[in-house]
Amino acid sequence: MTIRKIAQIGNPILRQSAGKLLREELATPEVQNFIDDLIETMRDANGAGLAAPQVYEPVAICCIEVDENPRYPYKPKVPLTVLVNPEIEVLGDETFENYEGCLSVPNLRGLVSRAIRIRVRAWDREGNDIDEEIAGITAGTYQHEVDHLLGSLFIDKVSDPCTLCTWTEFQRNHEAEFARRVREIVARVGS
Repeated sequence: MTIRKIAQIGNPILRQSAGKLLREELATPEVQNFIDDLIETMRDANGAGLAAPQVYEPVAICCIEVDENPRYPYKPKVPLTVLVNPEIEVLGDETFENYEGCLSVPNLRGLVSRAIRIRVRAWDREGNDIDEEIAGITAGTYQHEVDHLLGSLFIDKVSDPCTLCTWTEFQRNHEAEFARRVREIVARVGS
């Protein structure tokens, strides 16, 4: 496994739509090795997720995992999940304000309105169908990663530019209140 370099905002790869894979392509050793690299890079950077374009591969693969993550101590645990060719359907009109950051936009956070309930359809890394409903803060994480596959960054969706802040200012001025809201969402809708 190789830890890959993460593309930073301004790199054109982050604004491209990722290409879908065929099941035969997914099964190749090259793609399977790439998925291992993607996971290792996400874990090394303490990310809650990482999409292929963020490591300079314009393919529709992303991974998500939250387990004792020091960057997101308030996020519910999410087991390692690999999504290939994911599609998201919003379920209902309810949204929540999610303070987001991104490994490709270092040291910046801002509020993004996200659907509180979604349905995700994708393949796992073996090509098996995934069709799940996801709710709460975890739904925001899924939406953030799939946005990367569409060439979109969280800063494109920040509801109010005045909410943009550095990590340090987020921790000083916003994290406690946001963590309280996260606990409320988790108590009400789960994850």
